[in-house]
Amino acid sequence: MVMVDEIDLNAKKQETIWVAHSLFNRCKTSGTTANISFLHDNTIYISCSGSCFGTLTEDDLAGVPLYGNSSNENIMKKPSKELPLHRVLYQKHVDVKAVIHTHSPYATLWSCLPHPDSRNIIPNYTPYLRMQLGKVVGVPYAAPGSEELFTLFEQCVGDERGYLLLNHGPVVGGETMMKTFAALEELEQSAWIACYINENKHLNIKEIS
Repeated sequence: MVMVDEIDLNAKKQETIWVAHSLFNRCKTSGTTANISFLHDNTIYISCSGSCFGTLTEDDLAGVPLYGNSSNENIMKKPSKELPLHRVLYQKHVDVKAVIHTHSPYATLWSCLPHPDSRNIIPNYTPYLRMQLGKVVGVPYAAPGSEELFTLFEQCVGDERGYLLLNHGPVVGGETMMKTFAALEELEQSAWIACYINENKHLNIKEIS
């Protein structure tokens, strides 16, 4: 007899795979430069190190404890080196059940520019980013996968669920995988708008209140 919990876990895996494929197929990520996870029964199911969103399968999802260290993790499937970014959001936000980190083009481009307000790094030109995600916080640069990056990220995490690693890319958490996906999509779209307006200052477009 198949348990309800097992059905729920399988559904979350299939949803995660669909989101990963969708992001890859629409050039929102490339190669092995992204990671994705969801939380189920105090276990983080995260894409394995070196996996590609375009070919992600259930075999590419490593199950690791929400609370624990690398010595307790399943060495048969090596989780993404940026697992600590996901853990921080899960541990600090009880409502966050899915996390996506990509190097989507416009969000990454925007992350390379100077910004006066690190707690509100993407301008509010349309209402949709605030509706889907809220304010996005900038996280100072440190090498990808480094302890310095994880420490800086943890220090920056507050009530917000959207973060932009400077010179790197976005990290978004949400209540479900599909809500996280929608929020990440809106972040990328808002970054595209911001980049365009930044390049065309003569348009004199203002943020909305």
